[in-house]
Order: sequence, then C-alpha cells, then structure tokens
Amino acid sequence: MSIVTVILLFLVALVALCYLFLIWNFNYWKKRGIKTVKSWPLLGSFPSLFTQKRNVVYDVDEIYRKYKSTDNVVGVFSTRMPQLMVLSPEYAQQVFVSEFRRFHDNEMARTCDTETDEILANNPFILTGQAWKERRAEITPGLSANRVSAVYPVSQSVCKKFVEYIKRQQRMAGSSGVDTKSLCLAYTTEVVADCVLGISAQSFSDNPNPLVGMIKRVFDQSFGFIFYVTLLTLWPPIKKFYSVPLFSKDVVKFFFDLMQRSINLRRESAEARDRVDFLNYMLQLQDKKGLNTMELTSHTMTFLTDGFETTSMVLTHTLLLLGRDSAAQQRLREEIGTANLSFEQLSELPYLDACIHETLRLFPPGLFARKLCTERFEFANKDGVSVGVVPGDVIIVPNYSLHHDEKYYEQPMQFRPERFLEQNGGVRKYRDQGVYFGWGDGPRVCPGMRFALTQLKAALVEVLRNFEVKVNSRTRNDNELDDTYFMAMLKGGIWLDFEERK
Repeated sequence: MSIVTVILLFLVALVALCYLFLIWNFNYWKKRGIKTVKSWPLLGSFPSLFTQKRNVVYDVDEIYRKYKSTDNVVGVFSTRMPQLMVLSPEYAQQVFVSEFRRFHDNEMARTCDTETDEILANNPFILTGQAWKERRAEITPGLSANRVSAVYPVSQSVCKKFVEYIKRQQRMAGSSGVDTKSLCLAYTTEVVADCVLGISAQSFSDNPNPLVGMIKRVFDQSFGFIFYVTLLTLWPPIKKFYSVPLFSKDVVKFFFDLMQRSINLRRESAEARDRVDFLNYMLQLQDKKGLNTMELTSHTMTFLTDGFETTSMVLTHTLLLLGRDSAAQQRLREEIGTANLSFEQLSELPYLDACIHETLRLFPPGLFARKLCTERFEFANKDGVSVGVVPGDVIIVPNYSLHHDEKYYEQPMQFRPERFLEQNGGVRKYRDQGVYFGWGDGPRVCPGMRFALTQLKAALVEVLRNFEVKVNSRTRNDNELDDTYFMAMLKGGIWLDFEERK
C-alpha cells in the first residue's frame, strides 16, 4: 500500500469521525419521544447563524410555525448540542414567570469567563443564582421611580439639544433622509452619559466624545467571540482552558478610565455630590460595600449598556412606524399637547405607551430567549408524551414568533397601537397570555425598563412637537430584519425626513 493511499485512508477516516462526532446525538430527542427538527452537521437547526443569508430568528420562526399546532415543545440543536424549544405561550409564561426558579439563569452565562471578561461577568443579565439576586438587589434601588424622576430634567434638557441636532442633520441630509439609527444613538448616548455619569458625551457636536464610538464597539460582536461560542456548543469543556471576552481589552480600559475620571470629578465637586443620579448612588454603594473601581465600573456598565443601544433601537423603530402611519402620529401629537410635561404627566399618556409597546412587539430587542434549566421540570407535549429537562439544559422561548402569531394578534405585521390600550385589555392581557415579552418578563425583567421608557417618551414628545416625521424613499417598506444583527433591526437602515412644524 503506497504512502499516498495511507494518507487518503487516514483523511477519509478523520472526516468520517468528525461527521459522526457532529451527528451522533441527533436522535437525542427522538429517543425521548419528542419530535426533532431537521438539523445539519455543524450547522444544527439554525443554519442562518452560519450562512448569515438571513436573520437567524427566521429559522426559529419557521420551526415555530411548522410545529406549533401539533406540539408544545420540539427538539432542536445548536451545532450538536440538544436544546428544547417551547411553542406554547403557557410554557413560555411558566419559563419566565410562574416556574422561574426552575429556569433562573440565562444561557449566555456559559460563554462568560469572570477572569477574562470582568465587566460583562458582573452584569445582572449574565450572573446566576445567588450572585444574580445580590447584584439585582444592589442595582434596583438605583433605578427607582424617585431616581428616574430626579434625572428627568436632565433628559428634558438633552431633548431640547436633540431637536436642534435633528434640524442640523436634516439640513445636511437634504433629500437623502437622516440616518435615524445613528441619530437616536447620539441621543441615548448623551442622555445616559449625563444621567448616569454626569458628563457630556458631546454627541450633538462635530467632535463627539470617544464614548460614542466605544458604545458602538461594545455591541459589535467580534469573529473571535462568535467562533468561541461555536466551539462551546461543540465541546463545552473547552471553557476550562480557552475563552474569548465579549469586550476587548481596549474597550474595558476605556470604560475603566472613564469611570475613574468620573468618580474623581464627582468626589472633588461638592455641587456634583448633591446630584440625585445613578453615579452618586453607585458611590454610596461603593462606600457601603467596599467596591473597587473595576467592580464599580462593572456595576455602572449595567446602566450604560442597557441604556444605550437597546433604547436607541426602540426609539428608531417607533419613529419609523409613526412615520409610516400619519394618523397614529397625529393622534399621539394631540395626546402630547403643547404644555411642558412633568414626570408624572409623562407617565399618563396611554397612546404613547401603546405605541412603544406595539414597537416592542414588532421589533423586540430580545428576538428569542435562551434560558438555563436550574431545577428538573417536566414538559408535556400535545400527544401526551412528557419529557424532563435537568439543570444545564437550554430552553428556547421564541419571543418574536409569539409576538407575530395571528392567533394572538390580529394582523400581526401591522402597526396597531390601539391593541395595547386599556379598553382593549392593555399590555397585561398579552403578558398574562404569555405572548408579549417586550422587556422580558418575570423576576429577570429588564431592570432599566423605567429609565428606558422615560428616555423614550421624553424624546418622542419633543420630536413630535417639533417635526412631522416621514419615511424617506431609501427605507424599505416591510419589516424584514437585518441579516446578522442580534437584536431586531430593520434591514438596510432607517432613513427618515423631519419636516419642521410651524
């Protein structure tokens, strides 16, 4: 036998072994009496995650629509790792709320190494078990209604500057329309930087603070991190000796230095120490708990990261949907009125609330949830077969699919804010059914929800008072999502025209 033949046989055997390794447990759910969706070696049940020809949520939605009428749960695979997707809203509600203790943690905790990703490792979204409870208890008072109310004048001040910034951007854009995603990110960066750190990011100037660019980098997932997550699904023990942080070292250093400068400025200024804002709350917590600067930075990054990108995306899409629907825009403008609104009055605008909830339904930041089982639980399928999940198993909740199911939402692709008005059952109706997860639900609902809503409402009030919002021809007229982004974002960008009102 020649050396070439030996090498070829070796390569064939190696390829065969790799193939078997990738598919050997594809009958995991079938052996338990649960249907398994079509899966491919390496790609698993979600090929779009690798091909990036469309957003992976469409893979999830196809599975949901194919099996929802016949099954409550269905088996899927992330590369070669078996996971269970719930298809019934009753089970979705249990996972988030009524059986929360059995699905306490988020799967992303598996990808985070506390030694290589110090900032992310201390985010409540990542933390598990008792550590999550303690961190949540520490952060929640900093986001109380009183504190959000105290920084509301800051938001109002930023909104006035935002209006002038929009005017300048519209003049420069001309007939091309304004890049509204960048516009709204400038707003949220400015208002969060001021409300949380007491500094200006200079977002509305020609020379913005580097904070704006760093915020964008926080949410740009590197190829190295994506590759690492893929390896974890292929062979979880790799985490013991190899890990890749989500935040790069220079991003961590930037925020660490920014936090240190903000702390120093705050402690040196008697006037600043009197501000009832989030940084002063964190400094009080630092004194009480003895936190070092890195711990304080990781705590505060929760306020920053949760307030920047997510809120800007919701604001962008709300303006888009109002721009498409002139009647809804005018109805909201009439509700807002012309008088300056107090924090309490801002909270008493039902149609504004309904518009935001409807935006979150159509473009939910969390397209689907991946929860870790923390206590054994039995799921019963529609054919009477039960399957148990044990600690460590991953449960997928298809938020986007539930939000767009015509069984629960009439004309689900249409922007119809009135469905969330109180006389029609309000948001509670859909949340209780287990078909609305705009901010998540249950004990792990977004802790910054109140602050985010205040930012959103303050901006929408000022924009609609000053402008007629119209959709530029550069913007697509459907709701197709960006192929690769991990949150809901309209494909191709959002370009709007802001016509000044007389």
